[in-house]
Amino acid sequence: MTQLFISDLHLDPARPEAIEAFKELLATEAREAERLYILGDLFEAWIGDDDDTPLADEVAAALQDLHQHGTSCYFINGNRDFLLNRPFATRAGMHLLPEIALVDLGGKRTALMHGDLLCTDDTDYMRLRKIVNNKLFQSLFQALPLGTRRKIAEAARARSMASHGDKPEYIMDVAAATVERVFRTYEITQMIHGHTHRPDVHEFTIDDQPMRRIVLGDWYEQASVLRWNEDDFSLDAITL
Repeated sequence: MTQLFISDLHLDPARPEAIEAFKELLATEAREAERLYILGDLFEAWIGDDDDTPLADEVAAALQDLHQHGTSCYFINGNRDFLLNRPFATRAGMHLLPEIALVDLGGKRTALMHGDLLCTDDTDYMRLRKIVNNKLFQSLFQALPLGTRRKIAEAARARSMASHGDKPEYIMDVAAATVERVFRTYEITQMIHGHTHRPDVHEFTIDDQPMRRIVLGDWYEQASVLRWNEDDFSLDAITL
């Protein structure tokens, strides 16, 4: 049966077209699939599982409905929704996966991830990533009132957008040496990820062995879904 992969939807009330496209996918094609994998950044920002916004309720209800129809949904945290944990996952009927999850696709050992782990040339981001993934930091942040957390998240997003304009493009893409190290460490021949907003299928070799890295598109201007059926796959654009 078909397995679907999406990433970097960045759902936000300011972009209702992305929300509607996601709900349409869940209500139609995803119901016919065996599994749906969401590889991070489902939300533009996630301040904790106690988020009481209508968007959180809307997305949880749509995902739970998919679960009730028999499609298994799996989620890997992204850099925008690293605080999404078991309470929301249970509410949405999703299974949480580790930051690098290994699956079999078409007989190939495949690693699934959000993709930010591969961007090791962006040293500023990697330092920030280490901080925000610290359990003590997360506990202290989530102890703050919801309104305070929203203001902090908005300020962080503004700083992130400003900093991206000052960085060369190559720094925000994956580092080739890191990609190769992951392939060797996990003994994989395929990798699927998002994060970089550069949808593509990369074919290459390591030690003369064929390898494949599939990059999912973001749902700003390059929305895409990876459809995997038996040994065949296609990375297709979605109209928002």
